[in-house]
Amino acid sequence: MPIYEYKCEDCNNCFEKLVFSPGSESIKCPKCRSKQVTRLMSYTNICSQSGSGKCSSRVPGGFS
Repeated sequence: MPIYEYKCEDCNNCFEKLVFSPGSESIKCPKCRSKQVTRLMSYTNICSQSGSGKCSSRVPGGFS
């Protein structure tokens, strides 16, 4: 169950939404209740499995 980021086209509010299954529900802006929302490309965090505890942020598409 991924968490996606969305931006409302009507009020420019950015928000996150836990999506149980894609397309199963209509996503609405929590601020203005508009259905005119666009899913955004999100940053990801990758944590090392080596035990160092270091994490690095990665931008969409693998660019940093």
